[in-house]
Amino acid sequence: MEDVWDTIVIGGGQAGLASGYHLQKKGLRFLILEANEQALGSWPKYYDSLKLFSPARFSSLPGMKIPGDGDRYPLRDEVIRYLQEYAKQYRLPVITNQRVESVEKTGEAFMIRTISGEKYQSRTVINATGSFHHPFTPTIKGQEEFQGNILHSSEYRNPERFRNQRVVVVGRGNSAVQIAIELAEVCKTSLAVLRPVQLKRQRVWGQDLHFWIRVIGLDTFPFWRFGRNAPSSSSVIDLGQYKERLAAGKPDQKQMITSFYTDGVIWPDGTKEQVDTVIFATGYRPNLAFLRNIGALDSEGRPLQSAGISTTVPGLYYVGLEGQRSIASATLRGVGPDAKFVVRKLIRHLR
Repeated sequence: MEDVWDTIVIGGGQAGLASGYHLQKKGLRFLILEANEQALGSWPKYYDSLKLFSPARFSSLPGMKIPGDGDRYPLRDEVIRYLQEYAKQYRLPVITNQRVESVEKTGEAFMIRTISGEKYQSRTVINATGSFHHPFTPTIKGQEEFQGNILHSSEYRNPERFRNQRVVVVGRGNSAVQIAIELAEVCKTSLAVLRPVQLKRQRVWGQDLHFWIRVIGLDTFPFWRFGRNAPSSSSVIDLGQYKERLAAGKPDQKQMITSFYTDGVIWPDGTKEQVDTVIFATGYRPNLAFLRNIGALDSEGRPLQSAGISTTVPGLYYVGLEGQRSIASATLRGVGPDAKFVVRKLIRHLR
């Protein structure tokens, strides 16, 4: 008879590690299955210069602060080192190179199968793969004819390969603006947007914006109690001279392209422009196909859940979904409280 765990956590990134922390505190028997060689989630895949939009003091996982000045904005590589140390400090039971292929349910137990052929049984499952594993790129007329490069922002690392090119970045969110401003230092860059970029000041009355978000309770406001996920913001936090650089046209903003042609893009006024590269900073979609056979997803592949608790499959939970319980749910600062809430519900189910 195979060992039956109290729970299996799928995903060893920030959401999986936070879940492991709270499961360990409650003395539960669990494993964390991580698809890659290290339990770092999507962080190694982000662009080199990525900077957190919230200061270190508001960006830690439960039980361990990000070291250093709490008012600074940690870079990608700092977060990667922090996650490595977090897993070591708490000796979390992470098994790497275990990409989940399917989840089945037989009676009260779950059977988790991985691509490598391993099988795990558990009484409950926490899906902690988050919302950032399946890059979304819209289809635009003429795209297949374009002879230049089309990338998703998940493939962007640094500006060097684009030096002296003509680049269009599609999007108006934090990543789109940060990438476009960086590119504008080495090449002619435009942001293709449906509406102009809306900026938020990073500091208000001497405090970081996230201080005030926490003071007024917006960071943890329980939108889920009203039957809906937390809204996502389309505003961009100005991490330094964004307003001045956009005003100077480095990068400039243009109304969203209508189509491609062989050598470039076509703007709404009909102008054709030769372009070398188009980068879509158009976000991600959940990639949860391994949960489809147990009736956990809707027709578009989105999880049927409320506040991280499956509404169709008893014993199935989520941590790290965007808007799951608050506007912070998919962030370093948000996965800890969500994991604590989910583990409390999971224990009630086990009892």
